[in-house]
Amino acid sequence: MKNLRVIEKSGKTVEEAVNAGLAVLGLTHDDIDYEIIDEGSKGFLGFGGKDSKVIIKEKVNLEKIAVNFLDTMVSKISSDVKYDITTTENRNIKINMSGPDMGILIGRRGDTLDSLQYLTSLVVNRYSEEYIKLTLDTENYRDKRYETLVRLARRLANQVVKTGKSITLEPMSPNERRIIHSTLQNNRIVTTSSIGEEPNRKVVISIGDKTYKI
Repeated sequence: MKNLRVIEKSGKTVEEAVNAGLAVLGLTHDDIDYEIIDEGSKGFLGFGGKDSKVIIKEKVNLEKIAVNFLDTMVSKISSDVKYDITTTENRNIKINMSGPDMGILIGRRGDTLDSLQYLTSLVVNRYSEEYIKLTLDTENYRDKRYETLVRLARRLANQVVKTGKSITLEPMSPNERRIIHSTLQNNRIVTTSSIGEEPNRKVVISIGDKTYKI
């Protein structure tokens, strides 16, 4: 991931100095902030004039930072990945990836996708003064996985009610365990809890007290 750039440029006017800097950086006005060091002067009768000087700073663009970092990671796994980025009013960033070999980027039970999301979130938040929630998705995997877990939770809860025997699910991430817990939190008969240590922590569905730990 490239570092944010800062350069000093001169020109006959402030505008000319700024435009010279934009040409060097390959950026637009929206991508930079600048500080006027010297407004310059025209001099008298064409003599004694001074150039304007500005310091141009590349803006912190969290979306670009996220994509630049993802490119360095994803290019090693899949080529020709496109990014559709949405930033909400509360500055949460949602990135949807599309292209060939997306299954590789999802991984087993979304493990690879979760890892990419975690690392990208760490990088983005290094450049932000307030916490930014970043969600990474591809092929609508997140919604599909959510629906799958909701159906699984309800089906296994019914099984527990019929047999009276507890069921332990396969290891899941904290977010996936949270989906199981929230799906069954209003069930009047079964309760959920988690056992084990990360990354092998599992949800248990059983008959009993309604308190649970994620």
